[in-house]
Amino acid sequence: MTIQVLSPAKVNLFLYVLRRRADGYHDLFSLMCRIGLYDEILLNPASATIALQCSDPSLPVDDGNLAVRAARRFYETLGRSGGVQMHLIKRIPVGAGLGGGSSNAASVLLGLNHLHDAPLSLDRLIAIGRSLGADVPFFLYQSPALASGIGDQLEAFTGIPSQAAVVVSPPFTVSTRMVYQNLNLRLTNCPKRPTRAHLKKTAFTPAFHLYNDLEAVTLALHPEVGTIKNLLVDRGALGALMSGSGPSVFGLFPDSGAARKATDALPTNRGWRLFCVDLLTAPIPLIREM
Repeated sequence: MTIQVLSPAKVNLFLYVLRRRADGYHDLFSLMCRIGLYDEILLNPASATIALQCSDPSLPVDDGNLAVRAARRFYETLGRSGGVQMHLIKRIPVGAGLGGGSSNAASVLLGLNHLHDAPLSLDRLIAIGRSLGADVPFFLYQSPALASGIGDQLEAFTGIPSQAAVVVSPPFTVSTRMVYQNLNLRLTNCPKRPTRAHLKKTAFTPAFHLYNDLEAVTLALHPEVGTIKNLLVDRGALGALMSGSGPSVFGLFPDSGAARKATDALPTNRGWRLFCVDLLTAPIPLIREM
């Protein structure tokens, strides 16, 4: 049996960096939401070989790819040998702050669990995901979530209204490690940082809540990020923000019609990749047997 697994991207609707930890990581407070931009992974059972093919020749197809490491960790957790042939069709820009690699790893875990008749609980899958990367548990969680710790401690959030987004990915990548290394925590104390108590009493509002402590670092290196934000607001966005460590920028719109109109009005000669998508505020089917 072959199965198809959709692997969605995500945006950070806000991201606050609270402190640097002794282990070198940073404690965060963030609101994350998946969006309707998908990679696609096809999984075929194999005898005892884990192999990956990818539509993007720039990506590794060995253990340098989180999807391969996720498959290995799945079978290690089961305590038995196993194999799978994987074909990854990339649509989420690489190194763009949209979580594509973490989403791929989560999708492999979900897909393999489906192929083997669900031997692992969601909690065990999340534990595997946490060992692979900070964002992987979020994609297993399959709900908008307030994230704390290094981003792996999750609490469901239901206050995001139905909105569309225009995502703009410029033609360069940003190193997440470099952005954090250059972050000055003394300059990240935003006076309007929301609390969980506040968020439980109010819906997400772009004009008030959109904020990213990492944006200043990436913007200083790549002023194009600021240009994109301004263009999105000028074309009717309720607010615009860089996602994660960037460089992708998204603008939020009240509906898909307004988002499509804004997309059509953006420049097409700058090498930007443009995506008109919905915020995924509820679970959606990700796995299909073929």
